Amino acid sequence: MLFLDPKKLQALTLCLGYHRRMSVPRSANTRNLVAACAAITVFGFAFGMTYPLLSLILESRGIASDMIGINSAMMPLGILLFASVIPVAAKRFGARNVAITAAFATALLILGYKVFDTLAAWFLIRLLQGMTISTLFVLSEAWIVGSAGDHNRGMIVAIYSSVLSGSFGAGPLLISFIGIDGWTPFVLGAVVVAIGIIPFFFIREDAAADPEEIRPSGIFSFAPKAPMLLLAVASFSVFDAASLSLFPVYGMQSGLDVATSANILTALILGNMLLQFPIGWLSDRFPHRWVLIGCALTTSATLLALPSVIDSILKWPLLVLMGTTGYGVYTVSLVSLGNRFSGIELVNGSASFAIVWGFGALIGSVSGGWVMLGFGSHGLPVGLALVYLALAFGLTRRQILLRQAQV
Repeated sequence: MLFLDPKKLQALTLCLGYHRRMSVPRSANTRNLVAACAAITVFGFAFGMTYPLLSLILESRGIASDMIGINSAMMPLGILLFASVIPVAAKRFGARNVAITAAFATALLILGYKVFDTLAAWFLIRLLQGMTISTLFVLSEAWIVGSAGDHNRGMIVAIYSSVLSGSFGAGPLLISFIGIDGWTPFVLGAVVVAIGIIPFFFIREDAAADPEEIRPSGIFSFAPKAPMLLLAVASFSVFDAASLSLFPVYGMQSGLDVATSANILTALILGNMLLQFPIGWLSDRFPHRWVLIGCALTTSATLLALPSVIDSILKWPLLVLMGTTGYGVYTVSLVSLGNRFSGIELVNGSASFAIVWGFGALIGSVSGGWVMLGFGSHGLPVGLALVYLALAFGLTRRQILLRQAQV
């Protein structure tokens, strides 16, 4: 999901001690996997709490939706700017030390929002927080990849998605209980992130072998091999960033209170957290392209139906289903990438996913605010529905062309 060029991503994997030629004890793999999930929890909570908290505060101060979207885009921009530095830092200082430092910095930055409580300062702080949480994400994902084998990829990806979603959901849920006023949400957020540092001390880092000399192909060479996978990731990243940053604002503009607006994200993420295993089960038994089409069409339908039920209790099951299929697009894409590619092509695919996600997140945060400003609050779900409808159309057209080529 984050930008790492292929050579640096391979170097990072090596510095974490997961070269294919090396033997790593099962107990070390398990311990590292648990610690990596803890890192994902820290990342997810910081990401999931910060987006709605800051968006709701800015909305309460009368800041326009487009400016809220631009401010939200600073975090994925920080991710893009800093991700390529992470392998160098991990190799020089040790991945575990870098992860601990990044988590500690994330906690301080959450407090920094309250200390420097101005819109201008929040642009810089969100940029810096994108850098620190990208470090947590990249390192923990590398540990997860190193702990998983071909025989259990689906299970590991499902666990990864569920843990990440649970931590995302904890942030908005916490806000719904404590509100957005005063120091309380910032202090509690920083404390939770600080507690997440503890599992890092149990990470085992093995000595890495020298990397083989390879010539990575890069995104321009990889894209023709899996254009629909990259389109799926792009569609997901637009949905992901726009929903995280603007769905609470959409709720308030639709007449909901702060707690209910924050819980819109919690319901979305609950679907991702609890129901990714059925998505994985489907992807193991049916062609991935058809599962992606089903997820895209279902998500579009729920987004188009949301304005008509936003004032009723029916919005909650609709949002859970939306979260299941909307986030399921990324889950299926990851499984498909792992099944189709290996070695350096898998690395190139991961880097390509990262680039597409980063730019898609920037587009989602900014364009979502513009759509709400230009077409009203309901323009947000309608616009996101069109994104997923375009994905379904592209996947269907690709399937037809492939069948015609086989005849």
